Amino acid sequence: MMPDATEESDFLDLPTQHPTGQDRQVYHHWLSVPTRWTDTDPYGLVGNVVYYSFFDTVVNDYLIRHSGFDPVNSAVISVVVETHCEFYSAIAFPQVVDLGLRIVSIHRSTIKYEVGVFRHESGEVAATGRIVHTFVDRHSRHPAAIPGQIRAGFTPLMRTD
Repeated sequence: MMPDATEESDFLDLPTQHPTGQDRQVYHHWLSVPTRWTDTDPYGLVGNVVYYSFFDTVVNDYLIRHSGFDPVNSAVISVVVETHCEFYSAIAFPQVVDLGLRIVSIHRSTIKYEVGVFRHESGEVAATGRIVHTFVDRHSRHPAAIPGQIRAGFTPLMRTD
């Protein structure tokens, strides 16, 4: 059984600087990703489920590259316990999107990220969303404290400037 992401103490809640996350300035990590032909739905637009894939991609890219997370060998792993997406404008193939990432809150074993999906060419926001990870023991799946190395890797994403 997964814990409710809001039940923990020992947390840091950072202010939401823009109610919808549409301002590029609130994000502190960026990853550019090309859309693929297979991302399109019958209407010729990038399908809704692909946005969640974008969220997962930018979060895990950061975890692995900047926090030392090893998803294959780590004793503690992160699992998604909550997602949300708000759409503002359609994107299609072939386009490149810029994915912005920041941390909204961090608890003992849970992190809430905010992601912005922006058109690379114009900087226009296409969608914003959140993804919540709870860190758990790989074998028991019980909540576990975020390892210190990983927590330290998140420091740049917790800026409020």
